[in-house]
Amino acid sequence: MSRRTAGTRGAADGRRTFGTRPSDRSAATARRYRRTLLARSFAALIGAAALLPATALARGEQEAAPSAGGAALDQVAIATAAGLLVTGLLIVLGVRHRTGKTQRLAKVAASAARVTGMPPFVALPAAISTISLLTAAFGLYWDISLHIDNGRDPGPLANPSHYFILAGLLGVFAAGWISMILPLDRPSPAAVRVIGDWWAPLGGLLLAACGSFALLGFPLDDFSHRLFGQDVTLWGPTHLMMLAGAAMSLVAMLVLFTEGRLALRAHTVEEPPPARFGGVRLSAEQLRRLRLVMTTGGLLVGLSIFQGEFDFGVPQFSQLFQPALIAIAAGWALVCARIVGGRGAALAAVGLYLLTRSLLTALVGGVFGQTLPHFPLYLAEAALVEVAALVVGTTRPYRLAAVAGVAIGTLGTLAEFAWSHVWMPLPWPSAMLPEIVAVGLICGVAGAIVGAFLASGIRLDPVNAGSGRALARLGAAAAAVVALFAYLGSTTAPDGARVLARVTTTQPAPERWGIVTVRVEPASTVRDPNWFNITSWQGKTKLRLTRLVEVAPGVWRSERPVPLYGSWKSMIRFHQGRILSAVPVYMPADRAIPTPEVPATATFARPFVPDWHVLQRERKRDVPGWLWGVAGLTVLALSSVLLVALAAGLVRLSRSELTRTRRPGTAPATAPAAAAPAGG
Repeated sequence: MSRRTAGTRGAADGRRTFGTRPSDRSAATARRYRRTLLARSFAALIGAAALLPATALARGEQEAAPSAGGAALDQVAIATAAGLLVTGLLIVLGVRHRTGKTQRLAKVAASAARVTGMPPFVALPAAISTISLLTAAFGLYWDISLHIDNGRDPGPLANPSHYFILAGLLGVFAAGWISMILPLDRPSPAAVRVIGDWWAPLGGLLLAACGSFALLGFPLDDFSHRLFGQDVTLWGPTHLMMLAGAAMSLVAMLVLFTEGRLALRAHTVEEPPPARFGGVRLSAEQLRRLRLVMTTGGLLVGLSIFQGEFDFGVPQFSQLFQPALIAIAAGWALVCARIVGGRGAALAAVGLYLLTRSLLTALVGGVFGQTLPHFPLYLAEAALVEVAALVVGTTRPYRLAAVAGVAIGTLGTLAEFAWSHVWMPLPWPSAMLPEIVAVGLICGVAGAIVGAFLASGIRLDPVNAGSGRALARLGAAAAAVVALFAYLGSTTAPDGARVLARVTTTQPAPERWGIVTVRVEPASTVRDPNWFNITSWQGKTKLRLTRLVEVAPGVWRSERPVPLYGSWKSMIRFHQGRILSAVPVYMPADRAIPTPEVPATATFARPFVPDWHVLQRERKRDVPGWLWGVAGLTVLALSSVLLVALAAGLVRLSRSELTRTRRPGTAPATAPAAAAPAGG
C-alpha cells in the first residue's frame, strides 16, 4: 500500500483518501517535523505520567500506607510503570504511523472502515471506545458491589474490578489518541490543528480529553485518600471525575461520528455501499441511525451511573437526588436521541440501555453473587419524548425540549415513582410526591435543554448550538441544576435526638444475630421518614436492608434479625426531609483508621449523628476546612474545563459546514440539516 493511501479505502473506488501528506516535502522539512513530533510526544508522555498514582511518591514514605489511606508504594510503582508503558507504546505507534514507518495501524483502520462504511479515523476508534466503555461499566458496577459487600480493598491491585475500570478508561484515551493520529491530512472542517500540518479530528481530541480526565481521577483519588482518608462513597470528588470522563466520552463519540459524516460528504462521490451483518443488510442511512441510537443509549447508561448509590440501596445523600438524576438523564439522552435519530429513536435508545443494564445486573448480582444493582426503567420517559416530538416536531429543538422536559418531569417522574415501589431497594414515599415532581420538573426541562443543544451541534445547526441565545439557554439550565443540587446537598442530624435500644439475641456468638427495638427521643422526631432502617453491609456477603416497623408511638422494631459480629457494620439510618443521620448498632474495631469497636450491648443509648460519620468512618476528622475547600475547588475547576471544552466543541462542530463553504475551491454545502437526522 502506498503512503498516500495508507489508512484509507483507496482511490480505486472513486473515493478520495482520508489522510495523506504532500509527497514533495524536503528531507530537511521531514526531519524537522519528526523532531517536533517526537518532542511534543515526549511532553505528552511526561504529562501522561501525571495521570497515574505517582503522586504518592511525593510524600517520601518508606512503608506501605495503611489500608484506610493511600495505596502502598509497591502498588503505586506497579501501576505507574504499567501506565507509562501503555502511554509510551501509544506515542511510539503515533510517531511511527505519522512518519510513515509503519502501515499496520492504517491497515487495521481500513479494515474497520470497510466493515462499517465510516472513515478509518472514526471506524477503529469507535470500536475501541465501545468495547472500552462496556469494560469500564462492568468494572464499575462490580467494584461498587465489592465495596458494599467486603469493605475496603487490601490495595488497588488486589481488587479485580479495578483492572476492568483502568483498562476501560485507558481504552477510551487510546481510542481518542488513535483517532487523532490516523488522518494524515485535515479530516473534516471541524478538525483542530495540533502542530504543523497535523490536524486532529475534533471528536478524537474530545475523546482523548475525556479519557485523560477520567484517568486523572486515579492519582488524585490516591492523593485524596492520603490527605483526607478514604471516602467510601460513589460521589467522592475524584470518583465523580472518573464517572464524568467515561460518561462524557459518549458525547465525544457523537461528535466523531458527525465528523465521519462530514468527511464522507466532502470526499466521496457516492453513498457507501450497504453493509451486511450476518444475514442482515443495512443501508448507509440505516447504519447511521443505528450508530446514533446506540451512542445515545450508551449516553443514557453513562448518565445513569451517577445514580449508583440509590441503585444499590446505600445512598448517602438526599433521596430527592434520585428523581433529579433520572430526569436529567432522561431529558438529556432521550431528547437528543429523538432529534438526531428520528422517529422511534428514544424508545430504541432505552431498549439498548435496558439490555446493557440487565446484563450488568445479571453478571454482578447473578454470576458473581454480589449485591444486586437495580435501575430505573425510562420507558415512560421515552414514550413521552416520542409523543412530544409527534406533537411539536423536531425542527425547533428547544420547543421540543420544553414540552418533553415538562412531560418527563411530571408524568415520567410519576412512572418512576411507581417503579420504585416495584423493584427499587428504597421506594419513594408518597409524602414526598410534591417535592419529587417539583425536582423532576426542574431537572427534566434542564436535561432536555442540554439534549437539544447536543442534538443541534450534531445536526450542524449553528443557530441552535452556536448562537448567544442557545448558549444562554444552556447556561440557565446548568445554573438551575447547580443551585438545586447545592440546596439538596445540605443535610443535617436532628438536634438533641437519640435512640434507646434493646437487642434481643436470636443467635449467640460467635456469629451473633439479634432483633433491635428502639425508642426514639423525642418521639416526634420520626414522622413520615423517607427511610428508617437498619443497614448492614461489608460483612463479606450481600447488603441487608432491614426495615424498622413502628410497634408503639415512638417505638420501632427491626422486622428481622440483623448481624452483629465480625466485619459486619450495622447501623440505624434515618432520612426525613433535610435530616440524614445514623446511629451505630454494631461496628468492628478498625486499627487502620484507628477506631475502637462499637459493641451491640443488650441495651444502649446513642445520639443521632450525621449519616456520613458512620458510613464513612475512614474519613479523617482533623483536616482543616480550607484544605477541603481547595480540593473541592480544584476538582470543580477541572470538571468545568472539560464541560466547557465539550460545549465549545459542539459549537465548533455546528459551524463547521459554514466554515467549509467559505474556503476557496469547496463546493457549496447544503444548509444545516435542521429537519433530518444527521451524524455518523
